[in-house]
Amino acid sequence: MSETKTPDDLQAMSYEQARDELVAVVGKLEQGGTTLEESIALWERGEALAARCEEWLVGARSRLDAAKKAREES
Repeated sequence: MSETKTPDDLQAMSYEQARDELVAVVGKLEQGGTTLEESIALWERGEALAARCEEWLVGARSRLDAAKKAREES
């Protein structure tokens, strides 16, 4: 996934909030019936939401790895 700047409103989102909105965006895109401009805006929002979810998952993985390493060292 390419580096995407995350808008300020996304920075405050929990993983679950970003995931749920991403699901809604994908649903709207799959339904069709939107203009090209609306579809592009939805796609861009979806990319930003996916990047936010990925940030959360990478952070969670780092925390788990750190906890595992600390447990192994004790």
